[in-house]
Amino acid sequence: MPKDALLIVDAQNDFCPGGTLAVSGGDEVVPRINSIMNLFDIAVFSKDWHPFDHVSFASAHPGKPVFEAIVLPDGIEQMLWPDHCVQGTPGADFHPELLLYKVSTAFVVLKGVKKDKDAYSAFQGRLGGEMNVDYGAKKLFVCGLANDYCVKATVLDALRLGYKVVVLEDAIRGVDMKQGDSERAKEMMLNAGAKFTSTVSILNHLVLEAD
Repeated sequence: MPKDALLIVDAQNDFCPGGTLAVSGGDEVVPRINSIMNLFDIAVFSKDWHPFDHVSFASAHPGKPVFEAIVLPDGIEQMLWPDHCVQGTPGADFHPELLLYKVSTAFVVLKGVKKDKDAYSAFQGRLGGEMNVDYGAKKLFVCGLANDYCVKATVLDALRLGYKVVVLEDAIRGVDMKQGDSERAKEMMLNAGAKFTSTVSILNHLVLEAD
């Protein structure tokens, strides 16, 4: 039988307060994610896992400031970020309060591992085929960081691959470098076919069913 899967995008230290690329309120998603973890048979944890000289780092482009967009030799536009989620560093670790492996089937997807190529979407790792073929997941509940970059890219890729997607709106946070980025990201996801709900709504529904 098809199963639902919980897809947790980049709930890592560097994207939480105190990290090198902190998202405002990034740590607030963790207890919300934990609150519904046991409702799923499958959980996928994506993780930025960059080499120290990754192409997305401003430090790899002398004279270029962080948060400037450049065009790479292959014609792809690249936002320049502070060094973050460097392989083997504490900043690349999952948030310490995130409940890993609380489900019967769980695995980690590493992305952005190549020096010369960035990867926002979890589907740029090993995700799609494994879930769809090996574990039978057809519907994804997506949460994590950051809403206007990696969450959005993951959701759009999932929809293109034929998954049904539900975004947990109270368990995502955005970078919002430009005012309204999170709202624009939500609109893009909705227009592509994603549905939105919240962890609170899911838990309330279970309580109502039990009553």
